[in-house]
Amino acid sequence: MSKLEEHMEGIINIFHQYSVRGGHYDRLEKGEMKLLLTKELSNTLKNTRDQATVDRIFQGLDTDRNQQVDFPEFVALIASMLETTHGNIHKE
Repeated sequence: MSKLEEHMEGIINIFHQYSVRGGHYDRLEKGEMKLLLTKELSNTLKNTRDQATVDRIFQGLDTDRNQQVDFPEFVALIASMLETTHGNIHKE
């Protein structure tokens, strides 16, 4: 398996690690999303412990407004963060 494929599998595994906590294998509820943001992305995203920040991120990702973030919605967050990180690397 290539390095990129390993990283993609890692992202999927982390999503599943948090989504199964609420009994939904492919959906994150707000509490699960907050835990994922706090544990996995606190160095990249600021204020992950602030509930208002988590609410804003969650609402922005929940495009179908079902009060859950499914994997395609989660991928939108990852893509946005990758784009921002890529830009920041070029500024250094």
